[in-house]
Amino acid sequence: MIYDVKAITFILQVKLYTNKKMKAILVLLFVVLIPAKYASAQRCPVEDAIDAKISAAIDSKVSILVPELSCTSVSARGADVSCPSDYKATGCACGMACGSWDIRGETQCHCQCANIDWTSARCCKVVLSGGFSG
Repeated sequence: MIYDVKAITFILQVKLYTNKKMKAILVLLFVVLIPAKYASAQRCPVEDAIDAKISAAIDSKVSILVPELSCTSVSARGADVSCPSDYKATGCACGMACGSWDIRGETQCHCQCANIDWTSARCCKVVLSGGFSG
């Protein structure tokens, strides 16, 4: 087989052109894709400053509301005692070793034994601490 020098030269030039074309495509991919990846991950210092100002403004105006149970005890002579306004009776105690009592209308303790000398009530309400400020 006799090879034509022009044909061999042409084939080598095509392979060389194809290799250069592939290298150029790879370089373009690196030049375009890699900076785009890192550029999107970066934040502008102005954005960080704005976010910090917004967070500080919100934190200064609003705090988290936390429910707390506020309780007090009241007692009175006789078979009945009432809780202060806004409080609900949660339990009662009676004098003279009487263990029979009931809560009436959610705010009043009543001892059911005869001739009771005192009645006590534990009264509680839910208070929300925190909230909006100036």
